[in-house]
Amino acid sequence: MTKREDGGYTFTATPEDFPKKHKAPVIDIGIADTGKFIMTASSDTTVLIWSLKGQVLSTINTNQMNNTHAAVSPCGRFVASCGFTPDVKVWEVCFGKKGEFQEVVRAFELKGHSAAVLSFAFSNDSRRMASVSKDGTWKLWDTDVEYKKQQDPYLLRTGRFEEAAGAALCRLALSPDAQVLALASGSSIHLYNTRRGEKEECFERVHGECIADLSFDITGRFLASCGDRAVRLFHNTPGHRAVVEEMQGLLKRASNDSTRQRLQQQLTQAQEALKSLGVLKK
Repeated sequence: MTKREDGGYTFTATPEDFPKKHKAPVIDIGIADTGKFIMTASSDTTVLIWSLKGQVLSTINTNQMNNTHAAVSPCGRFVASCGFTPDVKVWEVCFGKKGEFQEVVRAFELKGHSAAVLSFAFSNDSRRMASVSKDGTWKLWDTDVEYKKQQDPYLLRTGRFEEAAGAALCRLALSPDAQVLALASGSSIHLYNTRRGEKEECFERVHGECIADLSFDITGRFLASCGDRAVRLFHNTPGHRAVVEEMQGLLKRASNDSTRQRLQQQLTQAQEALKSLGVLKK
């Protein structure tokens, strides 16, 4: 990336591709927000951690028969994978105080499903994770734990998602605040309130082919899906409703005027958003 005289930027590809290290097709790639490493995962059991210059820093064998999904956490500390086994495995990629790579260590596992995990996602602060399995359930986890002291993640909620039971492909996205879970099976999208575990929205046949991926924007106001060469955007109305519920509960317990004023402002903004979408419940 080089700066032009007019203040803009010119982007040019680096002259060397990364060396070919995977022996099976690459299914996922992620770049740590810290800018310290790149993660690639292939359909066998291999996850590679690379430097930005194409040097393999570490090779992880997931021991999951095969990988179906892998991702880097938004905080840039963790990489995780799921596959044929009924768990999600999470590792920490460790760096020294001067930014030098040190090691990859096992952090924790999400255990509780009874069949293969199809997909998972992190919340924006990496303190929550969600998973969906062929056992026909989704689960929300508290991952804000001291795993170095052998503390395991806490299961917060289990919900039913029967569509996953017979699915070969299922995509999952967790809103930045972990209030809403989006699940895609085939060409349809289902939105759940994670606090109550209830389905709130269903968008049927929104793509002509299977949905390839789902993602919330950083504000949590929109959900994007891709498939059949198209990206579609949806309003996250369950997210606005969740904020209304949360703010109403917090207002009842607020102890001072400044807190009440701040909460009321957030409540009003969420209600106005729902009103503009024509879905505000009286």
